[in-house]
Amino acid sequence: MIEGVRVGLYDDPIFREHDSGPGHPERPERLDAVRRGLREAGIDGRLEARKPRPATGAELLRVHREAYLELVESTRGRTFRFDPDTQAGPRSYEAAVLAAGAVVDAVDRVLDGSLDRAFCAVRPPGHHAESGRAMGFCLFNNVAVGAAHALARGLERVLVIDFDVHHGNGTQEIFYSDPRVLYVSSHAFPFYPGTGAAGELGERDGLGFTINLPLPEGCGDAEYGRLYAEVVAPVGRAFDPELVLVSAGFDPHAADPLAGMQVTERGFAAIARACLSTTAGSARGRCVFALEGGYDLDAVAASSSAVVREMLGEEGWPLAGEASPRAADLVGRYRQAFGRFWPVLRD
Repeated sequence: MIEGVRVGLYDDPIFREHDSGPGHPERPERLDAVRRGLREAGIDGRLEARKPRPATGAELLRVHREAYLELVESTRGRTFRFDPDTQAGPRSYEAAVLAAGAVVDAVDRVLDGSLDRAFCAVRPPGHHAESGRAMGFCLFNNVAVGAAHALARGLERVLVIDFDVHHGNGTQEIFYSDPRVLYVSSHAFPFYPGTGAAGELGERDGLGFTINLPLPEGCGDAEYGRLYAEVVAPVGRAFDPELVLVSAGFDPHAADPLAGMQVTERGFAAIARACLSTTAGSARGRCVFALEGGYDLDAVAASSSAVVREMLGEEGWPLAGEASPRAADLVGRYRQAFGRFWPVLRD
């Protein structure tokens, strides 16, 4: 166990006022499940509660277009549907600005040294939001806003890891040509939103700084554990980020109603352990996790507490059982696919 690690927890009642629509899986109870999981694990008292602040217009404009910001702001006080899956209610704009601001504030605090790590229990989620479009339950791209803020503060290398079961098309689009941000995503494929093929590698100066790990349905702890230990972690350490941001989606869980993966809380602990291992160099342990998907409440409770326990530096929770032949095949395939950009994968 790491002694004295300071982990902040960002939450606010207004996040529960974001209205996705009746019967929508992205519902306020998801945040209550996160808090319940922390209480039941007995770790809520070890976290430093932090009050988020709203993101400023300038901070949002680093990743979103002005016309799009005006559109989202125009939904204040009313219900507006961006697409069949994505709605803003009367308080959704305020919640979205605060969700992005939570990640920005967490970035500031870990860079300034008042926190070592932070978990942002926010909604609406963010990783599907593109520079000029809401989609996939997301209004503002919270993690992208945080990454751009870190760059504006002078950082040269920011790693974004996304373990949501859906590809973070918005985060990819925003940083696709920027070599200062390495974006690594594991996700079901083919699946919503249809992006995230292994051949999507970035463009221009950003070529090789997008790493997509598309996975077949049914992958569980063995596949995710090996993939993160043998592909994600080595590449992340080779990039030597100064800060790590994680889009933490718990919808790869075996109980999730929207996807077909088989990850358990043990698998999420292993994923978090690999993510945290990438902070060993220039990042000096600094990382911020932000909630994305995850729609079974008990799974969200158990999985988020498993991740936060890793963030607190508790002893590793080993995976049970042997790695599957499919895990070995996936690791071999992706080591070969990305080895030309990242020699560490050829070792």
